Amino acid sequence: MKTITETPREIPVVAETDVLVVGGGPGGLAAALAAAREGADTMLIERYGCFGGTITQVGVGSMSWYRSAGTVDVEGIGIEFETRAKEMGATYALPGRARAGSVLLDTEMFKVVADTLVKEAGIRPLLHAKVVDTVMEGDTIKGVILESKSGRQAVLAKRVIDATGDADIAAYAGAPFEKLPKNELMGVTVLFSCIGVDREAFYAYLKANPSTYKDWGETWEVETSGKEDHLPTHFIAEPFARARKEGIIPADMPIVGSFGPVSDTGGSITLNMNYMYGFDSTDTFDLTRAEIEGREQSMYAIKALKAFVPGFENAALKNFGMTLGTRDSRKIIGRGHLTASDVREEGRCEDSIGIFPEFIDGHGVLILPTTGRYFQVPFGVIVPQKVENLLAAGRIIAGDKIAHAATRSMMCCALTGQAAGVAAAVSLEDNVDTSAVDVSRVQAVLKKQGVRLD
Repeated sequence: MKTITETPREIPVVAETDVLVVGGGPGGLAAALAAAREGADTMLIERYGCFGGTITQVGVGSMSWYRSAGTVDVEGIGIEFETRAKEMGATYALPGRARAGSVLLDTEMFKVVADTLVKEAGIRPLLHAKVVDTVMEGDTIKGVILESKSGRQAVLAKRVIDATGDADIAAYAGAPFEKLPKNELMGVTVLFSCIGVDREAFYAYLKANPSTYKDWGETWEVETSGKEDHLPTHFIAEPFARARKEGIIPADMPIVGSFGPVSDTGGSITLNMNYMYGFDSTDTFDLTRAEIEGREQSMYAIKALKAFVPGFENAALKNFGMTLGTRDSRKIIGRGHLTASDVREEGRCEDSIGIFPEFIDGHGVLILPTTGRYFQVPFGVIVPQKVENLLAAGRIIAGDKIAHAATRSMMCCALTGQAAGVAAAVSLEDNVDTSAVDVSRVQAVLKKQGVRLD
């Protein structure tokens, strides 16, 4: 590969802060809120034009679709996202799951919810800025280099939290990480919305053709614990099988998927219908191919829905998500490590930063938390090896692939983000590096902020 040599130049420092959070999704937003509420001067950088990450940019509206009457759930800022959204009129009832308390976020209005939370907490926001490198002093991170319309700039920080979803900051800083081979990574998705859906006709069709989680095995093998198989789910497969048989969509295009509620006005519905393998979310060329292929598959999905699903006869494309939805990427090598055994067998630990229900969705496993089982998330999984004063939040935390299938959930991302924000603030209060922070102090502040630890 050809290379060039970049000319050395001075980079202006545009900001200095106590805690810098990079990435404004559920994990990063929770991290920034937690740090700011503990009194740290906090800055939140996001590469797109809104906070909310997978919610607002990809279009995934449910942080809690896993809930049932028997779920023992996480507590803390993730739940606050739902309650504040509900207070601001930014939620829908999720059909058939109201009894369990699940809600669907209005993914557009959640942009305003996130803005409101950031403003209330006194967080300094910076949108439209992408971090491209780190500022290091030996093995200690001191800030980041970013690129934007304003050019190349630096932000210096006493503590940095990587909430990028791809462990970008950890990788730039030289922290060890792991990533599955491309052919083993979870699939990627382009979400889309339709308008013009006849809600009553569509709901009548669903009532006459109910689906359960056992039907998720239509186009791929799914391992369950058995207790999920009879539960109802918002999933459609049969119309796409008919469309493939009749040549409406290509025979080798495995379109199936789930959907949200139909809105009261305009007949709008969000659909999750494509799941594409073999794409690496740290490879821009792969991301480009996936975006284009996902839009193509979405248009085929609309053709099939119009042909075979009552209520979709007059449906039309409304919009695609702002960006591709990715599920799997780099994960840090941490001072701790979550395993399949931990998430499947109610793992317990002394350094708990929160509980999360027995919910696993990925790598061929689907287990729903219907019986009150949960595991504890250890502090060590958010602490990278070899780099000081850097913490991880969200799906990049340390663990094996089945643990990742649990902790990648947006609600768990908020849990680890809140813990990272608190740990960063406490380490500053106590004047110690993040690897030496008193975990009992972190736990005490997390409890104060409403987190359940055991």
